[in-house]
Amino acid sequence: MTTVTTATAVLDAQGLTKTFDGHRVLQAVDLKVGDGEFIAVMGPSGSGKSTLLYTISGMDTMTGGSVEFAGQDLGSLNQKQLARLRLTTMGFIFQHVYLLKNLSLLDNIVLPAYLAGLAPRSELNQRAMALMQRTGVAELADRDVTQASGGQLQRIGICRALINEPRILLGDEPTGALDSAAAAEIMDILGELNAEGTTIMLVTHDAKVAAHTSRVLYLVDGHIVGDRQQGRFTGTGLDHRHHELTDWLLEHGH
Repeated sequence: MTTVTTATAVLDAQGLTKTFDGHRVLQAVDLKVGDGEFIAVMGPSGSGKSTLLYTISGMDTMTGGSVEFAGQDLGSLNQKQLARLRLTTMGFIFQHVYLLKNLSLLDNIVLPAYLAGLAPRSELNQRAMALMQRTGVAELADRDVTQASGGQLQRIGICRALINEPRILLGDEPTGALDSAAAAEIMDILGELNAEGTTIMLVTHDAKVAAHTSRVLYLVDGHIVGDRQQGRFTGTGLDHRHHELTDWLLEHGH
């Protein structure tokens, strides 16, 4: 059983199992994610990292077990209800940012909030511009997808993921397609968001990325075999944290 040090669990998975073609990718995983945690999920290729992320969010169906998110049992919801829950309470950042080419970058950010119908368009525009200002891409508002770099597009993706003020931000290799400088900038942004209370859980293969987080889970063959509490990153001493985390990963065969 994974221990949570925070007072409130925003997500609670019990006995979570996922099977593909007779092969168990997740094997009775127990996981609690506390409100305000910053978690990295690591492990070798095929260990079930991305499957865990997609299953706890309801993007993929579980074979067994249960997932409770923000007080709701995901197993009791139909696909329409799950889609609504993801739209309004979860934010997603992927390795490659999927944006609509026929929309401006501002409109791409606003789109999920417009579809959710949570506020008037004028308010959504203001919220989107505030997020773009926060992430340093406000000057790109009227540009299209082809007029921004990979690092800038990932910042746009973060803005889009935050537009509906989600309870949790989920990332699948969000820095995987970026160079080291751009990756560090993205992690700084995520660290600031977490320090302000945003719960974040991301899959990564990069120990330097994981060193920014406060907790690291290590998966092998669908089991959580390591759970490292390493404290909140304060912005200094990253190399030392990276070195200590690398030693811990080596102990688990990474």
